[in-house]
Amino acid sequence: MKNFFQLHKMSFLLIVTTAVFYFSFAYDLERSDFFKLIGIYSGAFYLSWKLYTIEKVNFWFLAGAMLLFRLLFISAIPNLSQDFYRFLWDGRMIAAGFNPYLYLPENLIELGTAPIAQARELFNGMGALNASHYTNYPPLNQLLFAIAGVLSGKSILGSVIALRMLIITADIGVLYFGRKLLVNLELPESRIFLYLLNPFIIIELTGNLHFEGVMVFFLVWSLYLLQQKKWIGSAIIFACSVLLKLVPLMFLPLFFGYFIYKKENTHEVEKESKLGLAKLLGFYLIVGITVVLGFLPILSSAFIENFMATISLWFQKFEFNASIYYIVRWLGFQAKGYNIIETAGKALPLVTIGILAGLSFFRKNNYFEKLLSAMLFGFTAYLFLSTTVHPWYLATPLILSIFTKYRYLLVWTFVVILSYAAYTTNGFQENLWLVAIEYILVFMMLVWELFRRKNGKLFNRCSS
Repeated sequence: MKNFFQLHKMSFLLIVTTAVFYFSFAYDLERSDFFKLIGIYSGAFYLSWKLYTIEKVNFWFLAGAMLLFRLLFISAIPNLSQDFYRFLWDGRMIAAGFNPYLYLPENLIELGTAPIAQARELFNGMGALNASHYTNYPPLNQLLFAIAGVLSGKSILGSVIALRMLIITADIGVLYFGRKLLVNLELPESRIFLYLLNPFIIIELTGNLHFEGVMVFFLVWSLYLLQQKKWIGSAIIFACSVLLKLVPLMFLPLFFGYFIYKKENTHEVEKESKLGLAKLLGFYLIVGITVVLGFLPILSSAFIENFMATISLWFQKFEFNASIYYIVRWLGFQAKGYNIIETAGKALPLVTIGILAGLSFFRKNNYFEKLLSAMLFGFTAYLFLSTTVHPWYLATPLILSIFTKYRYLLVWTFVVILSYAAYTTNGFQENLWLVAIEYILVFMMLVWELFRRKNGKLFNRCSS
């Protein structure tokens, strides 16, 4: 044991120092204190990178570190996002026997009829904007909120701990299936820690309780099953990821090439194509049926109206940390003299659909590695063309990137912290110069990776 500590002396020093950074982040930081926020985040990022490079051959050492860092947040109230108050509200509504999709928090508070404990505190915490819209979290996500509502329906801290344990459990699942998938793809198993040790993931998911982490768990599990040719199970688990967050639906067209196009050295082209088409249709059918069954218990005309109304807000009303959209918005101001978000919010998703169609039907994703890179580029295009890009949205492309040769997401997960400069003591005000710096660095990294010479090398330490 003494020799073990002696051999890993530097690594233990890095772990202790990083833990101090995380503890300060979790329990002694206000969102409006941007310079402290970026300082702690940058320090944790650098130290985590050093730890990874030193110990990447010691899988379980890094696994222990990633679990320790998460447990440091166990009793911390999220300090970068108010969304968790809505999670608790919805979960307690379900636990009390009410459908959260049918009630506005602001109406229940005004009428004094909220059927849950700490209603006023949760209402104040989520903010007026959130409270004025119907919930848009899919059914499986709501089920997890309900678990917290049942386990701790009268304590905000107790509910936070319950939700956090669910997210940490999902991360352990990502560790398990992500490692197996990396091994099957003959890639270094240590790459999973580019996701799990990334301060962005620890802070945004474990710390601030964003359930993209649970969706990522189901997505990685589904991809592992698909790589193992277990497409029926893969379809069911993929549907679970959709029932957590709707965004994986964009990946469905990309499976076309993987199922349809013939693999190398395969001579029975017609037979394989017909079999592939049957599997593709079966995959889509199973995903569709599973998703419908998930929504069935809460399905009604009122639910559909409320759910779709809230989703449309993300495309036509809300704007935050965008890239291409902000350029389009500026051009709109020059040409029209007003914010054209309602028009741009309808047009830009069509461009995203066009890009996804191109990746699906004009690019042969007939190998698993090609499928993964297509998913990565498709999601990246979606983010570049979105009107709203919250930091935690990067969790999905980050996990996809570790199975590919592209590392621009590592840069993005570092510079995305600049978006928090918008939250000041005087209210919300985006600093577009910082937004520009964020995206210029990301675009530069992406372009360099796409057009570098064939023999170029990038982050050798990530690839070995």
